[in-house]
Amino acid sequence: MEIVLRNNLILITTGFKTLNASWMIEFLNHHSRGMLFLPKSVLVFQNKSLTKVRENFIKELSEYHAKTHDFNHEFFLRSMLKFGNQPIKIELDKLEEPENIQVHLYAYDKNTVLISLDSPNSWVLNYMRSQLEVYVERGTDVSLVIEVSDFKAKARLERALNKRHILHYQIQYTYDNHFMSKLYSDFANFSFGDLAKASTEEEKKHFYTILECPIGASQDALKKSYKKLTKVYHPDKIFHESPYLVEHYTHKFQLLQEAYQALRVLS
Repeated sequence: MEIVLRNNLILITTGFKTLNASWMIEFLNHHSRGMLFLPKSVLVFQNKSLTKVRENFIKELSEYHAKTHDFNHEFFLRSMLKFGNQPIKIELDKLEEPENIQVHLYAYDKNTVLISLDSPNSWVLNYMRSQLEVYVERGTDVSLVIEVSDFKAKARLERALNKRHILHYQIQYTYDNHFMSKLYSDFANFSFGDLAKASTEEEKKHFYTILECPIGASQDALKKSYKKLTKVYHPDKIFHESPYLVEHYTHKFQLLQEAYQALRVLS
């Protein structure tokens, strides 16, 4: 294991055995809503309501690191705690041989989907939670029940299922012959015109969300929010930061421009 304290994050590079240690899994389970899954790594953002959990994790991490490298961890712990508000990036020190994980999908009806695993896997399940948390009705260590009663929820589920590789896990989705017909039963009564209209309305709602404005906000309100957010997320502000942050800000900046231009035209 190697730990690097950067000015904008704590970087932990380690093997998969450490990633599956009980104290690591407990930390990640608490932060499932604040995780970003990157190629062969996971980025965990700060959650102020979980400050104590984060501090305990840093103490466990420092002690484990000290034992591995045979030094006193007290000084290193004090240094790490100074970075307590920064994101924590956990990445594999080498690519492992992919392990296939079966994820089963079952539609109870058009509104409810069950996602289940054959055995507990915190990484895959936490990925699902991070993408679908707002739609999760209930769950266990091997399953999640997702409410997908509207078009937006179904689209979010589709995007989550498009990702097939989590760290060294290769996800294989299985579902029965009735899954699609149950999930999209409403579409049987739609004409192409209805689908186009539904898509346009959902897209408009999404644009308002990007601009952090209520649906139907005035042009003045849209313009004011757009100017404020583009100042915050302008990529030039973090030019010297890590590449993933630059990419994140650039993407957000592009979305803001797209949303504002679309709503100006549609309004």
